[in-house]
Amino acid sequence: MYDPHILAAIMATFLVAGTVKGVIGLGLPTISLGLLAVAIDLPSAMALLLVPSFVTNVWQAIAGSEGKTILCRIWPFLLMATVTVWFGAAALTRVDLALLSTLLGALLVMYALINLAGFRPVVPSHREVWVGPLTGAVNGILTGMTGSFVVPGVLFLQAIGLSRDALIQAMGMLFTASTVALAFALQGNDFLTYQLGAVSAAALIPAIAGMLLGRWIRQRLSEQLFRRVFFAGLLLLGVYIIISASL
Repeated sequence: MYDPHILAAIMATFLVAGTVKGVIGLGLPTISLGLLAVAIDLPSAMALLLVPSFVTNVWQAIAGSEGKTILCRIWPFLLMATVTVWFGAAALTRVDLALLSTLLGALLVMYALINLAGFRPVVPSHREVWVGPLTGAVNGILTGMTGSFVVPGVLFLQAIGLSRDALIQAMGMLFTASTVALAFALQGNDFLTYQLGAVSAAALIPAIAGMLLGRWIRQRLSEQLFRRVFFAGLLLLGVYIIISASL
């Protein structure tokens, strides 16, 4: 079990990550994983995000009126994003964890740069039938290898022209499915212990508190400004992870 200082850092991480999610609708797995990977090993960081990520993303996935319509549209993407997580997680026992941490840092940097540059890909509706499953497969493999759910999955969801509310709900579906698949993959590779599960469950409290705080902040702060600060911070965090992993 972690010492009190590490436990305090874990709880603070989920408070921050939950706050970000409360403001902009995403970021809890990304922020928590990025910060935790600096302090502890990557598989343990992936295990710790499971309970807060699952609960908060189920909340996000069902808190909307377009769930059935969205699911009918993106189910091939979600299916591939889920079943391929296991294949990516196999790398945790076969590849140097420093290399996987470097990959995580690179994904964070890429995601931050794409958003800071304002790049918005577009996928025409007639191409969704093959782009969706392909993107889902890549996303699932990277989720298994790094615990990151966002690249390229969120970019695909942004590219198919969903409304803002539908996009947030679709991201909740992706993150929920990915979290469940990651839990099974970590358990199957002996990275998920009762101790990690207990700490992950305890981390739900600061995560939810952070989401409530984030909603309060969203009512008083420009979301656009907050997004710029968030992605700039994510860029720096990704660079730091890459440097740390290479030392």
